[in-house]
Amino acid sequence: MALIPTVYARRVGVLASAAALAALASLVNAPTAAAAPPTPMSASAARAYLATVTPKTEGSTSGYSRDLFPHWSTVSGTCNTRETVLKRDGVNVVQDSACAAVSGSWYSAYDGATWTAASDLDIDHVVPLAEAWRSGASSWTTSKRQQFANDLTRPQLIAVTDNVNQAKGDLDPGKWMPPRTAYRCTYARMWVNVKQYWGLSMDSGEKTALVNVLNGC
Repeated sequence: MALIPTVYARRVGVLASAAALAALASLVNAPTAAAAPPTPMSASAARAYLATVTPKTEGSTSGYSRDLFPHWSTVSGTCNTRETVLKRDGVNVVQDSACAAVSGSWYSAYDGATWTAASDLDIDHVVPLAEAWRSGASSWTTSKRQQFANDLTRPQLIAVTDNVNQAKGDLDPGKWMPPRTAYRCTYARMWVNVKQYWGLSMDSGEKTALVNVLNGC
């Protein structure tokens, strides 16, 4: 911490030095990297799409099972979707011969935590599988549900703190948003992007919450 100057003539120089040190500290303490799913649609595009959405009462989870959304699929060699996302979203990630991440660093954009063990991370489906089921995926083929559950092209998968993901469960934005408020605009854009691409419906509470967030972006 910089000492409080006793001579006014030195104050400007001392404060400038303190500011420089603070800036350096912020760089040192900043997350090494944030998760990097595909860039979602812009806030303006998301708002424009929401303006066309007619809310629909959500369906039930009758008949739902995670097994109806096969994951994690093999991407290449021994690497499946989970390990591919861990590699993509981490820094200096080292994988073993089975493609499992054995070291690295991961910054969870949902809560701002940084982890160095892959076991502390879940791969979140931004639009949860059960939510997709209730909003249209119940009528899909298993092949299409598998594509959805392993979608690396849209901003649907992201490495985040495991217990934060578990707290989210299958809730939509009307009931849950990332605790790190700085990420909510991005999260809303991701959600809308995924729902638009896959043609999934939205209920009124979900749409209202998204509109409210995106109006502030």
